[in-house]
Amino acid sequence: MRVVVADDSVLLREGLQLLLVEAGHEIVAAVGDGPAYVDAMLGHRPDLGIVDVRMPPSHTDEGLRAAVEVRRRWPEARMLVLSQYVESSYAEELLGGGDGGVGYLLKDRVGDLTAFLRALDEVAAGGTVLDPLVVRQLMTRRHDPVEQLTPREREVLSLMAEGRSNAAIAEALTVTPAAVEKHTQRIFAKLGLYPDDSAAHRRVAAVLRYLRS
Repeated sequence: MRVVVADDSVLLREGLQLLLVEAGHEIVAAVGDGPAYVDAMLGHRPDLGIVDVRMPPSHTDEGLRAAVEVRRRWPEARMLVLSQYVESSYAEELLGGGDGGVGYLLKDRVGDLTAFLRALDEVAAGGTVLDPLVVRQLMTRRHDPVEQLTPREREVLSLMAEGRSNAAIAEALTVTPAAVEKHTQRIFAKLGLYPDDSAAHRRVAAVLRYLRS
C-alpha cells in the first residue's frame, strides 16, 4: 500500500513511517502541514493518506480542513484522520459523503497496532472506520440541526440572515454563485427543508432556525 503521512510532530511522523514500513507499506510522502498534505495527496495519488487534525499554523483543524479539500478535489481519495481530541468542525463534511474510504480515530487507538493496521486496510479498501467517541459526539450534535452545518455552511447561512442574495454571498465569500447554491441546498437538506416549499420560504425558515439556535 502506498501511503502519505501528515503530522507536525516529527516524532509521531517518523514513528508512523517505521510502523507502516515494517508492516510492508510504502511511504511516498511525509509532511508537516495541511497545504503540503493536499499537494502530496493530489500529486502522488496514494492508496491511503493519514493526517493529523491539528497542524500549523493555528493547530486547530488544519488537517481536517486539508482532508476535506483533498476529498473535494479527489472524491475517491482514501484517508484516515488522527486526533488527540474529537474536532467536530468539518468532520461531518468529510464523513458525510457516503462514499466510504474514510476514517477518524483518536491517537490513543494507535497503541493497539493490530487494530490500527486493520483500520488502515479497511479505509484503503473503501470502508469507514470511526472511533466510538467520535460517533458519540457527532450524534450528540444532531439534536440541534443547525449544529450539523459545516463552518462554511454557517457562514453562508449567516450572510443569508443578513438578507443577501446568492450572488452577494458569492461575492462576499469569493466563490461562485453555483458553489453558494450547492451550500444552500445542503443547508436546506440538513435543516429538513425540502423542495416542496418555495425557495423563498425555505430561506426564511432556515434563517429563523439559525437565529433560534
